[in-house]
Amino acid sequence: MSTDAPLERSPLASPAWPALLRAELARIGLPPDAADETLATGHPAVSTQHSLRWGGRTLALGVRTLIMGVINVTDDSLSGDGLGRDLGAVLARAEALVAAGADILDVGGESTRPGAPGVAAAEERARVEPAIAIIARRLAVPLSVDTRKAAVAEAALAAGAGAVNDVSGLRHDRAVAAVAARTGAGLILGHWLPQRAARDATSGEGNPVAEVLRGLQESVDWALAAGCVPEQLAVDPGLGFGKAPRVSLALLRDLDALRALGRPLVVGPSRKGFIGRVLGPAEQHGWEGTAAAVALAVAGGADIVRVHDVARLARVVRMADAITRALSTE
Repeated sequence: MSTDAPLERSPLASPAWPALLRAELARIGLPPDAADETLATGHPAVSTQHSLRWGGRTLALGVRTLIMGVINVTDDSLSGDGLGRDLGAVLARAEALVAAGADILDVGGESTRPGAPGVAAAEERARVEPAIAIIARRLAVPLSVDTRKAAVAEAALAAGAGAVNDVSGLRHDRAVAAVAARTGAGLILGHWLPQRAARDATSGEGNPVAEVLRGLQESVDWALAAGCVPEQLAVDPGLGFGKAPRVSLALLRDLDALRALGRPLVVGPSRKGFIGRVLGPAEQHGWEGTAAAVALAVAGGADIVRVHDVARLARVVRMADAITRALSTE
């Protein structure tokens, strides 16, 4: 699918666009003019702390925690926020999330909820490629594609994404690493704990943090063997992915142990099942449990947090940063 479609065919040309954007801003609690300054938003540049390659740019890490906002272009999202192929809704969501404080947008076309059916690569590409293309034309925000498939990753990177967020850590399709190596894209390597290991950890056997550490090191080794360089790679402990609730809680408690990998740390606690197990199923998609997990992720050294409710959680991150990183309040 070509990414060169003229802007005249985009939702911006529709007379309904202003109302659509206002409605999306209102949905997340922002005023109607909150998106006015998002088009030329400045985003992190190289710092003296550490950094992560992101396609044609480099993200500064270590000064403050960056916020990755979620855009699901699915019909069956676990969080009930799937936008399907409605590009007007996609663009409105993107502008609203940036206005709310997102530093990065992560676009995904396949649900990873428990029991969700797989999506063929052609269908997943048809969902994410036009969504990424239209956001990239409109906004300067760094983009990533949430996919486990090399063919989808390659199309999304050509459309304007700068990184691939592979929740399987290359276990689904090792060729994802080759795509990242060839294009210079960032690569976030997630961890999906095998059910056997999750059961062992739940029963008190084994060490879940050590298990995740070993699995992530394996993914990093595969990526390096495929030609990636360390500066392209980040790791994600994969909270909730095949893990018993106590395992996800243990990972949040001991997040700093993952620093042994020497790579930037991405953490996505947003609306995960372990929150519902603690607070009750009705609260899983609320914001309080996620806010607590996000604050502890920041305290544990997360460089990037992946969240749905950017408007609320941006304030949580800012406060947690002020405490843990001693950021200036002047």
